[in-house]
Amino acid sequence: MTTSIKTAVLPIAGIGTRFLPATKAVPKEMLPIVDRPLIQYAIDEAVEAGINNFVFVVGDHNQGILETHFGTVKNLEKTLKERGKQNELEIISATSKGINSLDFVTQDEPLGLGHAVWCARDYIKNSPFAVILPDDLVQAKPGCMAQMVDVFNNHGGNIVAVEDVPREQTNKYGILDVSNDDGRIATAKGLVEKPNPADAPSTLSIIGRYILDPEVLKYLELKQKGAGNEIQLTDAIAATINTVEFRGLRFSGRRFDCGSKSGFVLANAAFALARGDIDPDFAQMLKSLVK
Repeated sequence: MTTSIKTAVLPIAGIGTRFLPATKAVPKEMLPIVDRPLIQYAIDEAVEAGINNFVFVVGDHNQGILETHFGTVKNLEKTLKERGKQNELEIISATSKGINSLDFVTQDEPLGLGHAVWCARDYIKNSPFAVILPDDLVQAKPGCMAQMVDVFNNHGGNIVAVEDVPREQTNKYGILDVSNDDGRIATAKGLVEKPNPADAPSTLSIIGRYILDPEVLKYLELKQKGAGNEIQLTDAIAATINTVEFRGLRFSGRRFDCGSKSGFVLANAAFALARGDIDPDFAQMLKSLVK
């Protein structure tokens, strides 16, 4: 796919407290869905969309393991070659397929998603860019980001992936104030971060996929705190609505909230069922567990 979006920011500085003790030693973005870590799904989704430059916003606990995963592990490759494991060699070499550059910046303080994106400003410069939250795993063909890039190529502006949520859950998400909606693309005149259900302008919520105009960086630079006493990315998007058109895309696919234990387990089951190399009786095994 051809696109002017060439850089994606992946904010992954969190410590994954909901998955302790697993995340005591393994960063949450490295937790596997079947046999691939969450971060790999995010990278592959971006590469499919024509994006090949990546900025990881990290803490002080995860850069090394990410460098190992996307880099070359000579001893492992040597062992696999000696044992004739060609398929396995291809699997590990594919982890970096399509990546042109991979850079790291450190988020020293947990000041919110907006602050994490601002930390990557030197790599974004003055070009539109993507933001991908690996916790939000989307099962889709084509991928969610490829669908968004297609909309961006036609319309430009700020674009977010959205889905409708029950009204009682609007206080967990950024919610669009919609001015026009054709059932797939919603044009928004405003955006509210985590509104009370009674005050929510709609039930159309943002998930962890964004294509953003660099204009948002000017507002993030102000470091103004919003909901949760954090620097909210949604506040910066809302501040640009008068100058940058803002749309939400109801993507085609299924989103799994892998920041929750239930969503993570469900994603493993769903992706395993979609694979061709898992035990053919796996679906029946799941049914027997439910019974």
